Amino acid sequence: MAKQPANQVDRLPPELAKLAHDLANLIGQENGRLLLVGGCVRDLYLNATPQEIDCEVQNLSIEKLKSILSTKYTCHEVGKAFGVLKLKDCPAEISLPRTEIKTGTGHKGFSVELDPHLPFDQSAQRRDFTINAIGLDPLCGELLDPTGGVSDAQSLTLRHVGPAFGEDPLRVLRAMQFIARFNLAPHPDTLKVCRSMTMDGLPPERLYEEWKKLLLQGVNLRAGLNFLKDCEWLSYFPELHALVGCQQDPEWHPEGDVWVHTLHCLDAFARERTGDEWEDLVVGFAVLCHDLGKPMTTQTGKDGRIRSPLHEPKGEAPTRSFLSRLTNQIDLHEQVIPLVRRHLTPRTFYKDQASDGAIRRLASKVKRIDRLVRVAAADLAGRPPRQDDFPEGPWLLQRAEELKVKDAEPKPIILGRHLIEHGWSPGPGFSPILDQCFEAQLDGKFADLKSGLAYLQQILKS
Repeated sequence: MAKQPANQVDRLPPELAKLAHDLANLIGQENGRLLLVGGCVRDLYLNATPQEIDCEVQNLSIEKLKSILSTKYTCHEVGKAFGVLKLKDCPAEISLPRTEIKTGTGHKGFSVELDPHLPFDQSAQRRDFTINAIGLDPLCGELLDPTGGVSDAQSLTLRHVGPAFGEDPLRVLRAMQFIARFNLAPHPDTLKVCRSMTMDGLPPERLYEEWKKLLLQGVNLRAGLNFLKDCEWLSYFPELHALVGCQQDPEWHPEGDVWVHTLHCLDAFARERTGDEWEDLVVGFAVLCHDLGKPMTTQTGKDGRIRSPLHEPKGEAPTRSFLSRLTNQIDLHEQVIPLVRRHLTPRTFYKDQASDGAIRRLASKVKRIDRLVRVAAADLAGRPPRQDDFPEGPWLLQRAEELKVKDAEPKPIILGRHLIEHGWSPGPGFSPILDQCFEAQLDGKFADLKSGLAYLQQILKS
């Protein structure tokens, strides 16, 4: 086993380094040994900043470990069958060595056995990739690298640990997001194994988490998604698979087909993430899905030009289908789809110098104008080597800011309670009047409650 300088652990953020030393000392006093494992060690070798520490404790039973930890921390089991403990208010997850044997189909078809005395080189065999199978002793700096993970990290290679990799198909999507996050190249053997695996039995929520990491953390989304294509997993996402080979007009899209365009758009999106997780997720999915309507609308005219008329509204159905494969979060669906349906609108509005009313109505449909501008900007940037100007973006944002609809949809000023105050009883007649008031508000006929009530009184008299 190679020796690492003790300050290798001290490359962790100070609060994590202190926590690691404190836990290792506490456990060491009871003849246990704590190793840093998984993502926190991987991140050190990939020059990323760990946000938490993953630990594996040897030589102690789960009951003894809980007893030791409870002297200084509040802990609870989050994976009882897997021997996993979380510390309250501490960024640490602690587990015991274990073996896993495939006993059935699906992601739950495993038999797990905890073994506190299992050597690290054996417990590492259950991990997915070599870069996640490195152990580091925070007290002495000893490095345990039974699968060559450090070398793979240094060469930016993603390589699976061994035969057990193929037992969990989710690992294909984990490979996708790791490649995108850390700019890795898949080892040929890993690519071959992934081709032999199927997505059968994976629940949507597990898929969603990997796509979420791709969009929120990926720096080279093109590489991650091309891996999915190369290992032939795009067929499980037919809405995306249809983009491959869908031709575009070479004048406007010199970069290639819709698939290539979409990948360039996603990389442009990744360069401009805001750090607001929900906003980045909505915009990221909208960029991914923005041209899903093209395969069903693309045609070549008599003039030889390739066009995709009405691909924006036609993109709604495949976007719903794709998102439904990943999550039943209706709020995500309903916020992504309007952006797909109107991603060309900023340029149209700029050319036509759209009215205030039109911009307010657009904000009402897409929820947030700033999201739409981000999608349109990524779309325009996804056409290398073209570098088109984007005057419509700043123009639309300024107009939306002036109208107070840049980051929020307009809310109706006149509500049902105002009709009740005028002596109306709730019923079917409410909606037409409220709709008329809201349309007038969007047209700028009133902008506050006082003028809105005056308008309401006027239409009630007519």
